[in-house]
Order: sequence, then structure tokens, then C-alpha cells
Amino acid sequence: MSVIKKITPGWVKEFKEFALKGNVVDMAVGVIIGGAFGKIVTSLVNDIIMPSISLLLGDTKSLASMAYTVGEGKDAISIKYGVFCQTVLDFIIIALCIFFALRMICKLRALKKAEEAKPAEPAAPAPTPEDILLLREIRDALKNK
Repeated sequence: MSVIKKITPGWVKEFKEFALKGNVVDMAVGVIIGGAFGKIVTSLVNDIIMPSISLLLGDTKSLASMAYTVGEGKDAISIKYGVFCQTVLDFIIIALCIFFALRMICKLRALKKAEEAKPAEPAAPAPTPEDILLLREIRDALKNK
């Protein structure tokens, strides 16, 4: 066992500590969920928004297939502006979703902090000897009536 410890460099231990920290695990979960979310947004753009835009533009083909061809034959190149527009729209939708999600999280955190920061209602002050004397006088006066 001690031979293995001598052979294993110190950076392996440091890497294990780094990789198992909570922040790294949280980040990994975020990346995985973000990838899945990206697929959902891409499907929304490709399958719902882009066909609607193509229909509005009067084009029966999808926006992603729109391109400008320069040249002829083997030397022809295609400038695929439709794919670019689709990618920009993907980005805008993802950015908006993240913006609204973060906005909601910030509001929830602020609400939680406000609830935690509420001071407890102060207890009623303890009666002073003068108050007790006055209350006794009132009690006695009521008894005599």
C-alpha cells in the first residue's frame, strides 16, 4: 500500500478532491440539464417556429434550407443564411428562457431573505410596579360597585 502511495502523484489526490466537490457535481448536473433543454428549444425552433416563419414568408420549404448559391457547377458555393437565422433564433429563445428562470430564482431568493429578515414581534413589556398598583385600584373599585 505504501508503494502505491509513493508512486501515485499528489495531483491525483487533489483532482479527486476537486472532482468530488459539490460545485463540480452541481455544474455537471447543470450541463446535462442544459443539453436536454437545448434539444427541447432546438425542436421548438425547428419544428414549430421556423415552419411558421416560412409559411408567413410565403415559402413552402423550411427556413433552414434557404441559401444563396454563388457560382455554377463544381465551383458553386452555398451561403446558408437560413441555418444562421435558425441558430440565432435558437440562441435568443435559450437566452430568454434562462433570463426568466434566473429572474424567478432571484425573486424567490429575495422573498425568502425578506421572510427570514422579518423581526420577531416584541413581547409585551413586563408590568411595572406602578401599573400593578393601578390595576389593583381599578379591580378594587369595580368590586365596590
